[in-house]
Amino acid sequence: MPFSIPDFDIDAFVAATLSEDLGEGLPGGGRDVTAESVIPVDARFSGVMDSRDAIVVAGLPIAELFFRKLDPSAEVDILVPEGATVAPGTALMRLVGGARALLTAERSALNTVQHLSGVATLTRQYVEAIGGGKTVLLDTRKTIPGLRHLEKYATRMGGAQNHRMGLWDAAMIKDNHVAVAQSIGQAVGAAKAAGIAHIIVEVDRLDQIEPAIAAGGTHLLLDNMALPTLREALAIVDGRVPCEASGGVNLATIGAIAATGVDFVSVGRLTQSAPAVDIGLDFTPL
Repeated sequence: MPFSIPDFDIDAFVAATLSEDLGEGLPGGGRDVTAESVIPVDARFSGVMDSRDAIVVAGLPIAELFFRKLDPSAEVDILVPEGATVAPGTALMRLVGGARALLTAERSALNTVQHLSGVATLTRQYVEAIGGGKTVLLDTRKTIPGLRHLEKYATRMGGAQNHRMGLWDAAMIKDNHVAVAQSIGQAVGAAKAAGIAHIIVEVDRLDQIEPAIAAGGTHLLLDNMALPTLREALAIVDGRVPCEASGGVNLATIGAIAATGVDFVSVGRLTQSAPAVDIGLDFTPL
């Protein structure tokens, strides 16, 4: 079955990425001048993509699509599953094909795997830092424009659960919405009256909790609360709606936050700040 990410046109992404690298539509563009001038047209390569870091793998099937886009007859073997944790030096993919095509696709393929594996690797670190218990790690909308579906795929590979995919699949009422609506109760009530089923309400004070729930909030985002305040907030909610902790979360703090018993912890840096991992691809002429 072809690799796919729900609601994302992966083939269009591959085509657009290669088009950008090749300069299609630009004066003199539409070709890899280095490969065309240096590599014989009938030359063939064998290559191995491997990790130079300890990583959680994400994006190999997308890398395969880049190579097959330029050489449909390429032989590509993915050696590890998505979401696997691998040690430095692990071979991730073997491929054989036309040398020009493989070299032209190389950077697009590596950029994608390095970035998505970086997101998955950081996500796994946060999942492990949570420890046991019921708390679930969530990602956020703090993604690179155009890459949201890919980055949220990578957080899933790392063990997180996706939060909202966008502005359309849940209401999230934050302080600026409340400022215009004049109160949390009015803002939440308006969303409920509009027929929105999932209404997330950001609260940063304890006195906002009851109005948010009474008006129809279905999920509370407890924002930037110190641990004692967070525990008090959870006691007030008493399980009536799911609660999410957000703000001030890092690898050093997430364990203590999760220990309060909060249902979710959201972390923007999973996608906003994840460093790319070191992955290489070495070719041998055939």
